[in-house]
Amino acid sequence: MDKYGIDSHKLIYHIPRLNQWLQSGECYPIYMEISPSGTCNHRCVFCGVDYMGYQKRFLDAGILRERLEEMASLGLKSIMYCGEGEPLLHRDISDIIRHTAQCSIDAAITSNGVLFTEAIAGSTLPYLKWIKISLNAGTKETYSKIHRTKPEDFDTVIRNIAAAVRIKHDNGYQCTIGVQMLLLPENHNEAIELAVRIKDTGADYLVIKPYSQHPMSSTSRYKDIMYSGYMALAAELSAAVTEKFEIIFRTNAMIRQDEQARNYCRCLAHPFWSYMDSAGNIWGCLDHLTDERFLYGNIHNNTFKEIWTGSARKKAAKWIETVFDVNECRVNCRMDAINRYLWKLKNPPVHVNFI
Repeated sequence: MDKYGIDSHKLIYHIPRLNQWLQSGECYPIYMEISPSGTCNHRCVFCGVDYMGYQKRFLDAGILRERLEEMASLGLKSIMYCGEGEPLLHRDISDIIRHTAQCSIDAAITSNGVLFTEAIAGSTLPYLKWIKISLNAGTKETYSKIHRTKPEDFDTVIRNIAAAVRIKHDNGYQCTIGVQMLLLPENHNEAIELAVRIKDTGADYLVIKPYSQHPMSSTSRYKDIMYSGYMALAAELSAAVTEKFEIIFRTNAMIRQDEQARNYCRCLAHPFWSYMDSAGNIWGCLDHLTDERFLYGNIHNNTFKEIWTGSARKKAAKWIETVFDVNECRVNCRMDAINRYLWKLKNPPVHVNFI
């Protein structure tokens, strides 16, 4: 069971926005990913954005607050703070999260969890819908090799998760606390051990997901990984599932990863989401940062409305929908499941009335 819909998509629950797009081909995004920090305290061997260079830059919190209010008025529903670097490195992250929620935008964080201290948990959990911790091993030795950090960080993250769970329950906060493991040859035999450790912290779930080669990444050691040999792990992990702890084994994503095939020829999902990097640039796709054909504008120079309705984005949108070859994209990109859905809507089979 996957009550969070992690191995699928949720665009089907936004019918008014979908109808707007079907009728006009345009709409404001529902979801955005924002990178508060360009730098990171880890150097994970699988990092998909290593080509960005881990730049020591941080979003201007004042400008961001203004744009958050504007984006909320335009219909933005949710933001995941993640990105090129570790979001918790931004000194104003607690204030940013609080302001996001006060603008009636659902806020979430993906983090390596080392800096998710009790103080940060106490100041962010009241305003977060969820936080997902990237923890890619069941032992500190393997963790150190994969995250390329000191082994002690593993114990720190486990303690931080347990403390956050305690703070959540003591205060009645509704934030979902989850952990994500990228399944790799080095860590697959530690998945069960990790599941037990995470269940013991009181976290809500563990998700096991496949690696996907980023087309621009300098990392390529996992580009030929196949997941058919790991499918039996799902049944083994089920022993750790309880009423309060769920394990989401992303079988659908792993099958798509192995097949390396798409049912769509163009990216149709780009109007429904966007990406803001740590310099305030607005991009049409996370997987093509630095490719200026996907660059819409910068929040320091223009309002979000000006960027979204501007000539740069219109030109990019037309090019993406008519020229750009999706085979240049990574398999299982953020919008893959949504693209599969939208392609069917735009290219229905015959006899659709026989439902």
